[in-house]
Amino acid sequence: MNREILFEPLSIGSMTLPNRIVMAPMTRALTQDGVPGDINAKYYRKRAEGGAGLILSEGTVVDRPASRNDPGVPFFHGERALLGWKKVIDAVHAAGGRMGPQLWHTGASRTSLTDWEPDGPIESPSGLEAPDCPRGEAMNEEAIAETIEAFVRAAVAAKNLGFDTVELHGAHGYLIDQFFWNGTNQRTDRYGGNTIAERSRFARELIAAVRAAVGPDFPIVLRVSQWKQQDYNARVVTTPAEMAEWLQPLVEAGINVLHCSQRRFWEPEFPSLDGPNGLNFAGWAKKLTGAATISVGSVGLSGEFVAAFAGQSSTSVGIDNLIERMERTEFDLIAVGRALISDPDWVMKIREGDDAGLRGFDSKHLGELT
Repeated sequence: MNREILFEPLSIGSMTLPNRIVMAPMTRALTQDGVPGDINAKYYRKRAEGGAGLILSEGTVVDRPASRNDPGVPFFHGERALLGWKKVIDAVHAAGGRMGPQLWHTGASRTSLTDWEPDGPIESPSGLEAPDCPRGEAMNEEAIAETIEAFVRAAVAAKNLGFDTVELHGAHGYLIDQFFWNGTNQRTDRYGGNTIAERSRFARELIAAVRAAVGPDFPIVLRVSQWKQQDYNARVVTTPAEMAEWLQPLVEAGINVLHCSQRRFWEPEFPSLDGPNGLNFAGWAKKLTGAATISVGSVGLSGEFVAAFAGQSSTSVGIDNLIERMERTEFDLIAVGRALISDPDWVMKIREGDDAGLRGFDSKHLGELT
């Protein structure tokens, strides 16, 4: 199939992208003392050289005592870490790329990869890692306000360092998403409630504060998901009407792009409404809000990403279904994760039709930066 639809430019605020392929943010946890080094800069530069239209960094945490859940996760605060990120963005720009950091707070979520614990108190909306699973402490309003300020400082730092955009991580059962999810948000104050509109207050205030700080033109991306790492079958909303109540106010607060994470991008979000070939999560988000959307989920690979953490590799597969969905403007951008970990030239090979040269995903690459 003709792949030119993937290589049309797109302008979002002050950022113009040369194509529609995004390098997805993927936790690598391979920094020394939370500071990106030359190896990290080289890793991202290679993906820019390989043709990725936009690079979103691995999750990098804001300035809160327990914002990360692994000692290898990078900081996006402090002089040393920010100097490291300056080297990263300069390297990406030198290769002609565009990039934004993914700003993150892991909340009460733990990682299965390490038994390391943060120095400070673990915080979340209700002191829950998952439904009926206590961990850490519930945030008071002072902690909430300080967390919002930490995200604001990080976003401003990203803009000042020269990044082209910023992504807020509001998915996968981490802090922002823990406010969305009724299983982890049991609050009875103004940051809780029975409806998704009520539980979205923290995110709306955070987004509005970031927007006010970075100005009207700097693009802000928000990553959202239904599934959680604590529960792959969890759903924040179950109807299009609820999805509109969830996402439209976030766009109105200042989001330019919704990055809609699902495990398999070809699966319909509401199959009972429009059948097995219906709109996916990103498609519905675009339809309901009018915002630009990024789709993601097992692009170009035989196996889905959850299996990767069990050590499973994946072979390369075709992208005809992706092209069909792009041609009918179901979503605006497509994020590629594991394929770009193992093959930094994946985008270039797709453009040149070099399918035979595509490399599948090798799980050993999760433990290294190449």
